[in-house]
Amino acid sequence: MAATGTFASLKAARGSSLQNLAQEMSKMTKKAASDDRFWKLTTDKTKCGSAIIRFLPAPEGETVPFVRLWHHAFKGSGGWYFENSLTTIGQADPVSELNSKLWQEGPNGQKLARDQKRKLKYIANIYVVKDSANPAAEGKVFTFAFGKKVFDMLNEKMTPQFEDQASMNPFDMWSGANLKLRLFCDSAPGSIPNYDKSEFDIPAPLDKSEEKMEAIWKQAYPLQPFIAADQFKSYAELQDRLEKVLAIPSRRAPSASADAPSQKEAFVDRSSAVGKAETSAIPKSTLTTENQSFFESLANEDDE
Repeated sequence: MAATGTFASLKAARGSSLQNLAQEMSKMTKKAASDDRFWKLTTDKTKCGSAIIRFLPAPEGETVPFVRLWHHAFKGSGGWYFENSLTTIGQADPVSELNSKLWQEGPNGQKLARDQKRKLKYIANIYVVKDSANPAAEGKVFTFAFGKKVFDMLNEKMTPQFEDQASMNPFDMWSGANLKLRLFCDSAPGSIPNYDKSEFDIPAPLDKSEEKMEAIWKQAYPLQPFIAADQFKSYAELQDRLEKVLAIPSRRAPSASADAPSQKEAFVDRSSAVGKAETSAIPKSTLTTENQSFFESLANEDDE
């Protein structure tokens, strides 16, 4: 019997439906990848950029003005691995366990372990005082993700190295100071952008009006949700992903016996397979040059 009515239309529109579905999923992916809560320094073609920001105190109901998040970002023969590390919440993580095993195997294993090492990211609330490249952000509160370099600047102000240096709490709305954030990249080939030219202004209240300061503080985002348990995949999920990225054949048995090693033990025992997979020729990536550069920038941004 021939298809009739709306069902016939459904059959005829299969090609366009697939295209439309792909477009919608692409939109959803892009939306999920972006988070309007976060502010990021805008840079020019030379990877330079500047803005003036003010770190804010802990949001209402929390005691610390920042959270610390460990994660991994590296490329294997099976693709990219971008995952939060379970070590952030005090649990075992398959990449960290694998790296520990690799480190004991000498120079080759240590190189692999370095390539797959944990990266540390901090998240805090900031108030954007001036952002010439993105004026729409000025006068607003955002969360800001930053790496060790910026954290060291904050820590140096809180615990100065020399006796003649006064300590300052950069998260204080009254006695803190604005940070002139400057990302600079030397024109020399191979130069990496850095924040070495950044500096704090003279300590001063965020605003003359305490009412405005209170209004700004109340806009701060909760930080603890960024390191809540639901932000991390399970050990088994991370292990499966790692096996795919490093092209390690899974050796887990369908059912575990009392004498069989645990998943964690079995995974660590496969470190030799990682070495073989990583040192073999890596096939050409199917990613475009633009996407490849994007992923590499994500992997390296915490080192700035």
